[in-house]
Amino acid sequence: MKKLGFGLMRLPYSDNKTWNNIDFEKTRQMIDAYLAQGFSYFDTAWVYHGGFSEPVFGELVAKRYPREKFQVTTKMPIWDVKEEADLDRIFDEQLKKCSVEYFDYYFLHAMSRERFEQAQRLHAFDWMQRKKAEGKILHPGFSFHDSPDALDWALSRHHNEVDLVQLQINYVDWESNDVASRRCYEIAVGKYNKMISIMEPLKGGNLANVTSDAEKLFKAHRPDLSIASWGIRYAASLDNVLVVLSGMSNMEQLEDNMSFMNDFKPFDSEERKIVEAASEIIKSSILVPCTACRYCIDETSGGCPKKIDIPEFFRLYNDQNRYTLNSAIKWKYNETTQKGGSPSDCVACGHCESHCPQKIRIIDELKKVREVFA
Repeated sequence: MKKLGFGLMRLPYSDNKTWNNIDFEKTRQMIDAYLAQGFSYFDTAWVYHGGFSEPVFGELVAKRYPREKFQVTTKMPIWDVKEEADLDRIFDEQLKKCSVEYFDYYFLHAMSRERFEQAQRLHAFDWMQRKKAEGKILHPGFSFHDSPDALDWALSRHHNEVDLVQLQINYVDWESNDVASRRCYEIAVGKYNKMISIMEPLKGGNLANVTSDAEKLFKAHRPDLSIASWGIRYAASLDNVLVVLSGMSNMEQLEDNMSFMNDFKPFDSEERKIVEAASEIIKSSILVPCTACRYCIDETSGGCPKKIDIPEFFRLYNDQNRYTLNSAIKWKYNETTQKGGSPSDCVACGHCESHCPQKIRIIDELKKVREVFA
């Protein structure tokens, strides 16, 4: 299987109300181009695109292609599971939405120490093993957003029950204290010998649009490759990696990713040194490590009561630090406040922080955004 996975959480938008503003035709064209090049792995989830990602996969992939042409992963939203019966209820609905009879991979979603403890109370790991025995799940696992200690704690108890762990890994977070990509990777692969899938190799797009100094380092070595290619190839070059997910939003991103992943060449020692140098430059330009996953404002988990587009405000906040505050960024800020709430509308309810995989102190950061754009 080729290592580029199609993440179905950042699909192109339009005014298509039937599919929650997903541009159905552009998405179809991207999926067809992806499969035509021999790529095959799709990653979706219960909450992506307000619950519409799974049925879009069902309509555009499962109903149009033979089952042997693709692999699909979706995930159990543990935070929505109140009792054991909910596991079957949600899972059965996911099978229908995705129009499949089984999932190649199936994860407990966005797991943390607290959610692992909840999963244990719900016997969710035993439940996945039953589904595996029934042939409904071929490979159970979990996606992870917490500390290395929490990961070690979970795998020490459940390593025999999972085949795959999905980790957030990118070259900026490799040595970070919050995401701690390296330490999590070494626990999953080095200590427990697990295969991994990788999410956020471009840190929510931040590593596709880097500072000019970092870009010069990359282009001096490989002028033919995109900036994004460095992040995806970095992740794919690690051992025990099944697939690297890319949340592609347009055909240009897809074609670029396929151009260097169709015949994938792992990093050499010189490229690793270049990435390490670029990483130090890039870190200083990212004020808020938001990946735009949008869990903080997703309506399926309650959303923001003031309708504040938190990821967009953080993107603009990072952009003004990277490029200085200019008229275009300020115009976009004003436009975003007109479409919904502004950072000054925040009531500090904490709902967003409870759903943030990056553990960002969103309430405090919104105050900083407000001060900069005031």
